[in-house]
Amino acid sequence: MARPPRLDVIFERHADPVWFLTLNTASREPWLNDAVVHSAFQDFSKRGFENGRATIGRYVLMPDHLHLFARLHRDEVLGAWVKALKAVLARATGTKAGHWQQGFFDHLLRKSESYAEKWDYVRMNPVRARLVEQPEDWPFQGELYPIYFD
Repeated sequence: MARPPRLDVIFERHADPVWFLTLNTASREPWLNDAVVHSAFQDFSKRGFENGRATIGRYVLMPDHLHLFARLHRDEVLGAWVKALKAVLARATGTKAGHWQQGFFDHLLRKSESYAEKWDYVRMNPVRARLVEQPEDWPFQGELYPIYFD
């Protein structure tokens, strides 16, 4: 499927676009809030950074979904990158629990204010879900690498 023409204009201005992504588990099964899955996410992200493919900024692993901010290298195909991430996290469970909802939600960020606004909302997810009293108490969240906007 061809990319819509307007995206070529966006990508010319944003050599390495920053995405806000949400991935959901199949049937909203709660398996992501796990130390092994969290470690696999961090390892995948660090390898992507070291290889120059992707920079993962802030993220929150909820029991049944994942929010993350990623700057992908211009040559990196978003769908293929997400597919690889899903596969790594599913394998980390060592069970059949690692199934994903088809597709994912993506939003292209154009300025740092948008990043800050979305992060303020996302970081409160564990509090709204009554998993912790303060967002910083949730062990399955953080920032791997700072993401800056031009």
